[in-house]
Amino acid sequence: MADIYTIVEKARRTGKVEKGTNEVTKAIERGTAKLVVYAADVEPKEIVQHLAVLCKEKNILCQEADSKQKLGIAVGIPVAASSIAVIELGDAKQDVASLEKGTKAT
Repeated sequence: MADIYTIVEKARRTGKVEKGTNEVTKAIERGTAKLVVYAADVEPKEIVQHLAVLCKEKNILCQEADSKQKLGIAVGIPVAASSIAVIELGDAKQDVASLEKGTKAT
């Protein structure tokens, strides 16, 4: 299974990705997000804490990545990214489908 950074990078290249917690929050509320990824090393935690709760309410797949620096690189920006939302999966569709299967059991 592809790691979360590979999936984000693939979605960025072939689909559509929103960057930044404000944009991600809007995408969740609009119901346009297919996958939300937030970084575990964001300080203060409150910045991204609400994302998992919102995703659960809207039934959107939400994943934690270990590094905001790596998340920024995966999404193609020169700075750290606290969170991203994949709007259009593009070629990452299969990877996200296998992610969903893996998380349903938890």
